[in-house]
This record gives sequence, C-alpha cells and structure tokens, in this order.
Amino acid sequence: MDKKAQKEAELKEKETVTKEVTPEQQPDRTAELENEVAEWKDKYLRCMAEFENFRKRSNAEKADWIRLATQKFALEVCDVLDNFERAILQGTEEEKSTPFGKGVLMIEQQLRKVLEKEGVEKIEALGKPFNPEFHEALAHIPSDQEENTVAAIIQNGYKMYDKVLRPVRVAVSNGTKINNESQEE
Repeated sequence: MDKKAQKEAELKEKETVTKEVTPEQQPDRTAELENEVAEWKDKYLRCMAEFENFRKRSNAEKADWIRLATQKFALEVCDVLDNFERAILQGTEEEKSTPFGKGVLMIEQQLRKVLEKEGVEKIEALGKPFNPEFHEALAHIPSDQEENTVAAIIQNGYKMYDKVLRPVRVAVSNGTKINNESQEE
C-alpha cells in the first residue's frame, strides 16, 4: 500500500504544478507550441518533397534500366545485321532476283525494322566530318575527299536511344590524292 500512497502523492504534486502556471505564462506557452507546430509542418513538407523526388528519380532510373537492359543483346543482333548486309553485297543482281535472294533481302529488312522499333539506329558516317563521339578511326587514307572526312566504313556503328552501342569504325581521309603525290615529290 505504500506504493499506492506514493503514486497518489506524486499525482497531487503534478496537479499543483500545472495549476501554478499563471495566465501571463500561458501566451508564451502558446507561442512556443505554435513554433513547434510550424517546425513539424516544415519537416513534414520537406520529407514529402524529398520522398516525391526519390519516387520520380527511382521511376526514371527504372525506365532507363528497362530501356537499356537489352543493349548487349541488341549489339549482338547488329552483328547479324552486318553479316546480312555483307552477304547481300556479295550477291549479283541476278542472284538477288531469285526467290532465295528475295527471301534474304526480306529477312534483312525485317531485322532492320525490329531493331529500329527497339530504338537501335545505324550511325551514318560516310562523307561526314570525323566525330570521335560516333567514329573510331582505324586508318588514314588518301582520297578525293577533304581532310578529316570519313572516306570508308570498315564496320558499321549503332546507337540505341541516342547512346552509342558501338562506334563506326572508319578510315579517315588525309587529303586529296593530288596533294599527297605532290608532297612526295
């Protein structure tokens, strides 16, 4: 019973302490509580904004990951497309007009359309100024084109959603044939 008596005494003390607050002190407590409410509201709004930014960033990263998840596979399919193009270039017009040749052409076109649908594009380079973002120079050759212009394509390059999958491997012109011959003499 001693514990019960102690608890009752403590409760009476607390009641007297709360009753001793004067009316002059009451506005200070209200202002203090209003400041605390404003702080909590600010923290809440900041937390919500931070969470919203996190959600948007996560969704964007997820979309990029999904979009580029097939990047390696697409690059391997691009190699197959390159081989189709090489095979077609080796065929004569007569061979291309046969049912087999027409079938090969149709498969190549279908493969190209599937890649385009997935955002894979061939990088056009022939006759354009050399750009290290898209081109990989493997050789300098004399040609009739201006200096630092792509004169020949060694291997096609591809990009997927404006990101380079494989740069175009090219031979770059080092000036005209006439200038090179006159410089040697």
